[in-house]
Amino acid sequence: MLNFRLMDRGAPQPGDQTYDLIILGGGPGGLAAGLYAARAGLNTVLVEKGVPGGQMATTERIDNCPGCIEGSGAEIGEWMRRQATNFGLKWVTAQVSEVRLGEEVKVVSADGSHLRAPAVIIATGARPRRLGVPGEEEFWGRGVSVCATCDGPFTRGQTVAVVGGGDSAAKESDYLTRFADKVIILHRRDALRADRLNRERALANPKIEVRYNVVVERILGDESVRAVEVRDVLTGERSEVPVTAVFLYVGMIPNTDLFRGQLELDEWGYIRTDGSMATSAPGVFAVGDVRSGATRQIVTAAADGAVAALSVDEYLRARSENDVVTPI
Repeated sequence: MLNFRLMDRGAPQPGDQTYDLIILGGGPGGLAAGLYAARAGLNTVLVEKGVPGGQMATTERIDNCPGCIEGSGAEIGEWMRRQATNFGLKWVTAQVSEVRLGEEVKVVSADGSHLRAPAVIIATGARPRRLGVPGEEEFWGRGVSVCATCDGPFTRGQTVAVVGGGDSAAKESDYLTRFADKVIILHRRDALRADRLNRERALANPKIEVRYNVVVERILGDESVRAVEVRDVLTGERSEVPVTAVFLYVGMIPNTDLFRGQLELDEWGYIRTDGSMATSAPGVFAVGDVRSGATRQIVTAAADGAVAALSVDEYLRARSENDVVTPI
C-alpha cells in the first residue's frame, strides 16, 4: 500500500527507484534501522559507500556491544547486514552525491541513480579529525594514519605515536602494542579522557608511555615519518619525539555536508533531533554519530536506529491515512 501511494504521489523520472524508506549509511545505527524497518514490512534500501559497520569496521575487537557476536567490528558489521537483509533490506553500495529533503518525496542521487521515498534516515556517521599541521598531508599513508587495524601490522618492532586521550586513543594504543615495541601517547591535557576500563588498560601496558600537556606542531620525515615535533603547553618548550608512525585520534567531524541548508545543525555541524530521532525536515530522521548529543557507542547508535525506524513506520502510517481519497 505504501509503495502504491508513493508511486501515485510523485512524478518519477526514468531511472528512478521508489521505496518507502531510504537509509543513508551502513553503520550500527543504519543497520539497526534497516532491520526494524524491513521487519515492519517497509520497502527499505540502505545506501553505503563502503563496508558494513562504518567506523565500527575499523576496530579490531569489540567487547562492549551487548548481545553481539564475538569478533572484529568488520565481522559484527557483516553479521548485522546479513541479519537485516534476511528480512528484506536492500543493500546498495554507492556514493551519494546529492539529496533533496525539502519535498514531500525525498530524492537521493547516488552513482547516477535517483532513489525516491517519503522518508529518509540519515546514519552517515562522522570521520576522524585531522591535526592540520605541517607534514600531516605529506606523510598521509606513509606513516600518518587514523586506522590502527589497517596499519598496525606495518609497525612491528617500531616506536609509534598516538595523538589523543579519549577512548579511541587508549584502545588503539593498546592494540598497537601487538606489533610495535613502544607506543607513545601524546595528549594535550594532564589526564586521559578515556573511560576507566580503557584508561586502566593503557596505563597498565608496559609498552605504552603517556606524555601529557603536549601538542604536535609538525610531523617530520623524509620518505616516511621519522619524528614528531611537540610543544609543551605549560612551558612552551619544543622537542622532537622519534617515531616511525603517527596515529591520530583527536575527535570526529560529522558527515553532514550534504545536508547543510536543508536540516538544522548544531554549532559543531551535527544534526539536531528530537526524542523520536526526527530532524527539522518532516520525514527525515537521523541516528548514531551524526546526531547532535549522541554518545558515540555501538549500542546507542543501534538504539537510535530502532527508534527511528519505529518513528518512520508511524510517520508513514499517518501519511497514508491522510492520503485516503473518498470515492466520489
